[in-house]
Amino acid sequence: MRKILFLLLFVFSFNSLFAQEFTCQVNVLTPRIQSSDKKIFTTLQTAIYEFMNNTRWTNDKFKTEEKIECSIQIEITERVSTDEFKGSIQVSARRPVYGTSYNSPLINYKDDDFTFRYVEFQTLDYAGESGRNPNLVSVLAFYANIILGFDYDSYSKYGGGEYFAKAQSIVANSTNASEPGWKAFEANRNRYWLCENINNPIYKPIRALYYDFHRKGLDTMTKTRDESIRVCADAIENVRRVHNDKPQSVFMKTLFDAKADEVVNIFSGASGDIKSNMVLILTEIDPSNSTKYNKIQTGGN
Repeated sequence: MRKILFLLLFVFSFNSLFAQEFTCQVNVLTPRIQSSDKKIFTTLQTAIYEFMNNTRWTNDKFKTEEKIECSIQIEITERVSTDEFKGSIQVSARRPVYGTSYNSPLINYKDDDFTFRYVEFQTLDYAGESGRNPNLVSVLAFYANIILGFDYDSYSKYGGGEYFAKAQSIVANSTNASEPGWKAFEANRNRYWLCENINNPIYKPIRALYYDFHRKGLDTMTKTRDESIRVCADAIENVRRVHNDKPQSVFMKTLFDAKADEVVNIFSGASGDIKSNMVLILTEIDPSNSTKYNKIQTGGN
């Protein structure tokens, strides 16, 4: 009996030591749904939470403190039928910066083409990126792999390629789906184009930025601040040519939707020449946030 108890404790301790990949917070919002019974949305939120946090997404072992912090916010705008819903899904993720309590944003992406079916208390099972999955599962798995790709890229140059390839397989497997978001002709900013950009060699300098900016820049900031700021500046300058070739890139927009506030904070403390150069480059490649970038010259105020 004691041996059995010891074995159970060992297995529990081992599983706790090497946990799944995500610490994912999930919120399902329904401000436009007029219904007295919204219990199904509570069970949906629980099902998504369990799916994201309990699915094994990689073959790597993650310690509890190494789990990727991310969040998913779903706003349901229409209940089409008893089990069909329309809305948006916003996905964000961050990674810790070495030697600090700061978490650097990796992605903050809102997808407005989200249609899915869900039956109350339904379990979400994943058949793999090439399997037959309901659209809800495919979308969640797609973004799980996108998050993994960015996280791995931030620690090893192009290290997230395996997960971006899996995301691309999910897109390819979903091209015949009736739900929107998977096809090139539907929009110029959707899951198809996000994945196409990330996997397209033309945009490799943006993927390289994730490593240079985070691992060689932010992670060394507490030791060699001025040099680390310059590394971050060089990383951004290196993506300028991508903008020149593809000025309306979904990937570039996704990058700065996550990083705009952070780069303002970083370069507000830079030397004068770096400040001026960064304002010039950032307003050129990300004009939608030019008001923010102009604050760099005044120390972020």
